[in-house]
Amino acid sequence: MMTIDIKEILKRRRKTIIKIALIAVCVYPAYFILHYARLIFVADQFVIPTTSMAPTLIPGDRVIIDKTIMGARIYTDFKFRKGGQPLHSFRTKGRRPLRHNDIAVFNFPRPAWNDIAFEINNVWCKRILALPGDTLYVENGIYHNNNFEGTLGLIKEQKKLAATPDSVLIARGGFVTAWLMPVKWTVKNMGPYYIPRRGDVICFRPNDVTLYHDIVKLETSKELTWNWEADSAMLNGKLIGSYTFCGNYYFLGGDNVLGSLDSRFWGLVPEDYIVGVVKMISYSKNKQTNKIRWGRTLKML
Repeated sequence: MMTIDIKEILKRRRKTIIKIALIAVCVYPAYFILHYARLIFVADQFVIPTTSMAPTLIPGDRVIIDKTIMGARIYTDFKFRKGGQPLHSFRTKGRRPLRHNDIAVFNFPRPAWNDIAFEINNVWCKRILALPGDTLYVENGIYHNNNFEGTLGLIKEQKKLAATPDSVLIARGGFVTAWLMPVKWTVKNMGPYYIPRRGDVICFRPNDVTLYHDIVKLETSKELTWNWEADSAMLNGKLIGSYTFCGNYYFLGGDNVLGSLDSRFWGLVPEDYIVGVVKMISYSKNKQTNKIRWGRTLKML
């Protein structure tokens, strides 16, 4: 007859429990580190809240952001505050530069609707219509770019804007005059608008003070004005003959041009504010019915 050694069984069980505990202690931190490393360096997910990118993206879409394309943004200062502050960061090496028609997620550059500032959890999604060094203009609602011969955005949606009378836009609560009001641009006809590139040197004209005032203030913390008597630009009251841009900037617009608040109204996006490029919709959930839209699951863009 076989004798059961209770003490030996309990000893083995204790060893097994200890092994499982040690594995859990090692695996959980590793999982935690890998999970957040992926979010920081590789990819993240955001939910689309509005119709500004419709029909390409609609409310309830969960989009995957590829951070490896232009490189992951790494913060060097974690003192974030509501309403915005200066951004201190650097980027890892990316796989390629941003391209025309890339759909980008970025931190909204005007959280207080005045000067350009960075607010960490205020992220938007739009399409890149102009890169640093491009000249963009809108003619009868249609986007044009001197460095891109193809179609920018959705031409069908832009034609809808062209066919909509200004009176209808106003009645809907829309905008006719673009953000850059002193130069008398409208959402249907604006530009040419040169998009600054790092190292570009510009000799300001009166309209340029309006176009680039906030960018210069972001880069220098100084006020750019125009002196009509001297017929020259001034920086904090001192005449300047020219200015060299320190950063790269982008013009972004929503595919739903009739219902998108974008660079036409609030200006350009600094390169450092861009989080990454949208590559696919992981899944989409209807906010009203709470049902999954299976036709949009794992949809590549």
